[in-house]
Amino acid sequence: MTADVQTLASSCHLFDKGCGFPSPGLNTFEFKPIFSIGAFDFTKPMLLAIVAALLVVGFFWSAFARPKLVPKGAQNVGELGYLFIRDSISRETIGKKGDPYVPFLFSIFFFVWVMNVLSIVPFAQFPATSRIAFPASIVLVVWVTYLAIGIKKQGFTGYFKSMMFPPGLPTWIYFLLAPIELLQGLITRPFTLAVRLFANMFAGHMLIVTFSVGAWYLLGFHIGALYSATSFVVVVIMTAFELMIQALQAYIITLLAASYISSSLEAEH
Repeated sequence: MTADVQTLASSCHLFDKGCGFPSPGLNTFEFKPIFSIGAFDFTKPMLLAIVAALLVVGFFWSAFARPKLVPKGAQNVGELGYLFIRDSISRETIGKKGDPYVPFLFSIFFFVWVMNVLSIVPFAQFPATSRIAFPASIVLVVWVTYLAIGIKKQGFTGYFKSMMFPPGLPTWIYFLLAPIELLQGLITRPFTLAVRLFANMFAGHMLIVTFSVGAWYLLGFHIGALYSATSFVVVVIMTAFELMIQALQAYIITLLAASYISSSLEAEH
C-alpha cells in the first residue's frame, strides 16, 4: 500500500467518530518519488523492477557461473527452470528451431514472475507489473523481436504478405481480412498482451489492499472484530490465489511471445 493509504487506514476503525472507511483507489498505485533528478522521478515501482532484474540475474549467474556435470543447489534449480521454458513452452510452441530463442523467453518469464511475486513480499508489497508502463515496455521488446525475426526470415514483403493474406481463402475476402490481420499483427497483439498482464496484477493487488484495509478498519472490541477476522481470512485466501495468478501471468506472456515468434519464423502454408 502507499504511505497515504497506510496512514489513513492506521488511524481509522469502525465507530471512530468522524472516520469513514478509507477505501483504496487509484492512489494506491501512485508513489511519492524516492528522489528526483530534474523532471525525472525515481519511484518505488522503478526500484522494484530493478530489484527483480538483479534478483533474476544474480540467482542465475550464481547458478551457472561454475556449472558442474552433476548439478546441485542453485544450478539444479536453474536447470529445471531452463528446461521448463525450453520443453514446456518453446519446443511445444515453436519446435526445436525455437531453441535459440529460449534464453529470451526464459528472461521474460522469470523477470515478470519475480516482479509479480514482490507484491506479497513484506516492505515491497507491490507488483510493478500493475503499472502499465512495465508490461508495455516488456511487450515492446517482444513486438520488436517477432517483427525483426519475421522480416529477417521471410523478407519484408514476404512477412507482411503472409500476415495479411493467409492462404486457402477466397480472393474477395482479403479486402476485408487483410487490414484486420495487419491491425492484429501490429497493434492488437501487443496491446492485448500488455493489458492482460497489467489488468490481472492491478485487479489482484487492489483486492488484497481492499480486504487488508478492511481487516484493520473493522478491528476492535465489538462485533466488528468478527468481520475483521473474516476479511483477514479473505486476504490470506486471496494471497494464495494471487501466487497462482502471478506464475500463470508470467507463463501466459511467455507462451504468447513464443507463439508470435513461431508465426514469424515461417509463413503459413
